[in-house]
Amino acid sequence: MGETVTHIVLEGFLDAFNRHDLNAIMSYFAEDCVFYMPRGAKPRGDRAVGKAAVRAGLAKRFEGIPDVHYGDDRHWVGDDGVSACGVSEWTLTGTSTAGQQIEVRGLDLLEFDREGKITRKDSFWKIVE
Repeated sequence: MGETVTHIVLEGFLDAFNRHDLNAIMSYFAEDCVFYMPRGAKPRGDRAVGKAAVRAGLAKRFEGIPDVHYGDDRHWVGDDGVSACGVSEWTLTGTSTAGQQIEVRGLDLLEFDREGKITRKDSFWKIVE
């Protein structure tokens, strides 16, 4: 594999989200990446394919929750020498543009290519009732 996927890589990825730095976030993704959002019209959530679509989807998140922050995080990685995966668990907090306070526990399931770039990001949030 190219870059080794470590806890530090996952922490850096989350830090880029907390800075709302789309350029930094997108530097972690492969060109042919797929992002499954936690919400959508289908059980797996809406899907964005390719860096341009993923960037647009993430920009909407920052627009919809301008002060979004991911904290209380933990990270796990696995690498069998052929492929790597990661799990990042976090608490998302923020305020929607409609004024709704949000606090949800969630996680990302991540798959990486041989160069250490994210090929799949699948996000899950707990549903607060």
